[in-house]
Amino acid sequence: MKDMKTMIFPNGGRRLRFARDLLRILREDRSAAIGGVIIVVFCVVAVIGPSVTSVGVAPDPSQAYRGPSGRFPLGTDGFGHSILSEIIIGTRPIMEVGVAAAIMTVAVGVIVGLISGYLAGAADAVIMRVVDVFLTIPGLPLILVIAAVIRTSNPLVLAAVLSIQGWAGLARPVRSMALSLRSADFIEAARGQAVPLRHMVGRQLLPNVGPYVAIHFLIAVTAAIYAEVGLFLLGVAPLSGTNWGIMINTAIGQGALYSSDSAMTLLSPMIAIVLLQFGFVLFSRAMDDLFNPRMRVLA
Repeated sequence: MKDMKTMIFPNGGRRLRFARDLLRILREDRSAAIGGVIIVVFCVVAVIGPSVTSVGVAPDPSQAYRGPSGRFPLGTDGFGHSILSEIIIGTRPIMEVGVAAAIMTVAVGVIVGLISGYLAGAADAVIMRVVDVFLTIPGLPLILVIAAVIRTSNPLVLAAVLSIQGWAGLARPVRSMALSLRSADFIEAARGQAVPLRHMVGRQLLPNVGPYVAIHFLIAVTAAIYAEVGLFLLGVAPLSGTNWGIMINTAIGQGALYSSDSAMTLLSPMIAIVLLQFGFVLFSRAMDDLFNPRMRVLA
């Protein structure tokens, strides 16, 4: 049972081996390493960016629609804000909501899936019918309606709204994994010792679905960022503060679709979004190699 518990997410000394394997894969796979660097750069910008940049916080109408220069590397928008500073300042809220939404999505999906698969029988049937209901509800319209009703810019509330439907897509495959693990020897042994449900789910089942959950987490972050930007782009969430979605919304309102003067105002946040998503996609290759070494051999 101990070997099964430490098979996927090692404890103690094996954590060092886990880190070494990840570093080795990043050295061997340049694409995955580039993705990791991109993610780290955006995380650093999100943490320290707003405290080290002040250019563009106060608008300067006399500097409106300036082209790229030494003072304004990406130019300015219609209010005289530095576009680069806006992107830097807007990175934190985008990352905060995206990561928080992914954590909520994965947490709910994993817990529901593991409990449903472990309990099986009638309880499993009832839980899966609830999951099916959430899977049949169009996700984007539901998110738009809820966001329009609550009208909040609180990061945790926005994250909860974005995760309200996505968890169901994870719950079903996790439930299938849990069903396949129910007959494993270490599960039977733990069940014979009357192990509490929370211990069974958290200590016995969770480590064995960890690889799938880790990869799905990266996917959930990218999906949440896209959805978050969409809320602000459509004006459903309050347009307060600065983030990439608000930048795109403002750029369109200033005529960026029809005038080359404000093109950089629209293109810059879009490029930042694509670059961040690209980083997550590339880094997911490292996760695939780490948890599925046979895929690396076949490739």
